[in-house]
Amino acid sequence: MSDAAQPTAAEVRAAAEAVKAALDRHLDAVERRTGDDDPAVYEAFNALAAAAEAYDERLYDRYDEVTPFEIPGADDSLPPYAGPEEPNALSVLIRRDYAVAEPQRLLAQTQRIADLDPEADETDDAERTAAVVGSSVHAALGVLFGEYEPDEIASRHKEFGLEEGDSTLWVSAADELPEPGEWLSTPFDHADPQRVVCRFDVSAVFDEEELEEDLDDGDDGDDLPPTP
Repeated sequence: MSDAAQPTAAEVRAAAEAVKAALDRHLDAVERRTGDDDPAVYEAFNALAAAAEAYDERLYDRYDEVTPFEIPGADDSLPPYAGPEEPNALSVLIRRDYAVAEPQRLLAQTQRIADLDPEADETDDAERTAAVVGSSVHAALGVLFGEYEPDEIASRHKEFGLEEGDSTLWVSAADELPEPGEWLSTPFDHADPQRVVCRFDVSAVFDEEELEEDLDDGDDGDDLPPTP
């Protein structure tokens, strides 16, 4: 970063004052909270997080220093629930990420599926389809997810040459069940975090954090057996 792009000392000081003010507002909101999901506390939390992030960035850009604390951002948590107390319907939103770790295994498995298809005709078209499946990852994925339910693929992903990434499941409350076909053209555009009843996340990040905690809580290794 050039000197011209660096924040001034006054801008760093102003950012620090903004953090102090945000801390006061957050404490005031907590002291006046009306319940576990008080929106004023949520808003003050987000304002404090934004102010702390801005200060940290300016401090680093100007002085090459960082703060000793980290406040999670607004995207790390759900907002207060604002849906119906007694939902008449619900939507289950699932995202699972996979890496195609072994393309040849995927191609071989889906080729086997195509070869065993009892509805396949002994025609040139069927033979061409099988050939495409055996050479195209795109076509192979279509066969795989057309043959198996997502939960079965999740439990057998290694068998199909896939490697798990992050996954999340949101249970979202609704006032009533949508009309058939109402959201099919844009199925993921209406997810409202304020209507999420509960969510379940799976990520290697959590495993890494637990490992770090275990290492921090462990001993210094004096009780380990000697290395042969």
